[in-house]
Amino acid sequence: MDEPPRTAPEGDATGWWIYLLRCRDGTLYCGVTNRLAERLRAHNAGRGARYTRGRRPVELVWAGWVPDRAAALRGEALIKRWSRARKMTLVRRGRPTADGG
Repeated sequence: MDEPPRTAPEGDATGWWIYLLRCRDGTLYCGVTNRLAERLRAHNAGRGARYTRGRRPVELVWAGWVPDRAAALRGEALIKRWSRARKMTLVRRGRPTADGG
């Protein structure tokens, strides 16, 4: 996988989400879940990842849907390797640029 997944309407209970959060300090956090709204609430309640606990509140800035957990984990690993600039391009456009952005 060299591109992140397509975005799709939330509510597909069978799929998984790769998501990017913007933390209070401006940093970005990437994660995966099969229940996006519930996971966002957990992050903001301090029950999410250790990284986000001290950086609340967090804001969902991008989410991409994939059909299974394995694809979600591959997509998360891909996005985590990207530079901040490329992640911000994804956030702004909802997809990467042709030049990798």
